[in-house]
Amino acid sequence: MKKNSGITTKCVHSGDLIDDNYKGAITPVYPSTAYSYLDVEDYKYPRYFNTPNQLALSKKIAQLEKCESALVFGSGIAAIFTSLFSFLKSGDHVLFQSSLYGGTINLVIKEFKKFSIDYTLVESLEIKDFELELKSNTKIIYIESPSNPLLQVIDLKGIADFSKKYNLISVIDNTFASPINQNPIDFGIDIVLHSATKYLGGHSDILAGAIASSSSKIEKIIESSINYGGNLSEYTVWLLERSIKTLSLRVKAQNENALKIAKFLNNNDSVESVYYPGLETHPQHELAKTQMKGFGGMLSFVLKKEDKAADFTRLLKLIKPVMSLGGVESTICSPSLTSHSKISKEQRKIYGISDGLLRFSVGIEDYIDIENDLTQAFNSL
Repeated sequence: MKKNSGITTKCVHSGDLIDDNYKGAITPVYPSTAYSYLDVEDYKYPRYFNTPNQLALSKKIAQLEKCESALVFGSGIAAIFTSLFSFLKSGDHVLFQSSLYGGTINLVIKEFKKFSIDYTLVESLEIKDFELELKSNTKIIYIESPSNPLLQVIDLKGIADFSKKYNLISVIDNTFASPINQNPIDFGIDIVLHSATKYLGGHSDILAGAIASSSSKIEKIIESSINYGGNLSEYTVWLLERSIKTLSLRVKAQNENALKIAKFLNNNDSVESVYYPGLETHPQHELAKTQMKGFGGMLSFVLKKEDKAADFTRLLKLIKPVMSLGGVESTICSPSLTSHSKISKEQRKIYGISDGLLRFSVGIEDYIDIENDLTQAFNSL
């Protein structure tokens, strides 16, 4: 396949394993956990991230993110932990954007102190404010854009330039955007992370994570990964590779629906505010236009009657009140009860996450059916 092939073509064909025995059209699955060590240059073992299906899927993800190499993991948090701890040691310091996935914040707060690793949660999105928190022992800068759950957008090139200026490793969680809407490597970011459970998997039936970066950084990460044991089973790897074949089609449909839903909610009298980078009212809308190809399928909104958030979700009939996101079906949840529930209410307030905030993952259903379901719920409320 040509390097300049379109993104949808890459989703379908990049990283394919050829079925030489039976000439099948799809990648065969190799479920073995035992491979010969005799007369081979590098023997294969699932925990070493080098089995046929793992390598094929990693190649596909690397091509979609325009990277040299990639790795797949048992969960998004496994990918996050491994990427960070492959480069950190006791006494190091990390700069974090404060508006992050709650699981990431919980990981930092609960685990870093065990290893005497220091960190700063920077509440601003401005580069100058990250620079103010820089220390002589800072090693990594970690961001998420668009962020979970407030869809904040940060300047990727600005972060990459700042990182290079101070010899830091820049890491981004690119889950909400997916490789279809945003390629951080184009702007100079070093390491790209995904909860592959979300858009890469896309059907709410796979738990996985992914890391994409340069070959040298991936080799460094593998050294730690082998010890941490966060690899995927071969069958799940194969399912994820299959799911990514439709990634471009799914995400583009979700982009289209989400923009319409954001505009609909923005004009609804029951809604206090809407967070979606595709809206002109979004504070980073102009920035998003320069670094995103599409604005994504994720949005959040706050009900004027904050105490009615749970009641509202119970009234929905098509849209499912579940915890995850990025699937073909539309889903909704309360971050204060799910993704950020392990964070104190005081901390959530600092991060702008109120009890009335609802995170909406827009699916690929016919748009009018999604709107009608929201309308009947608002009317019933």
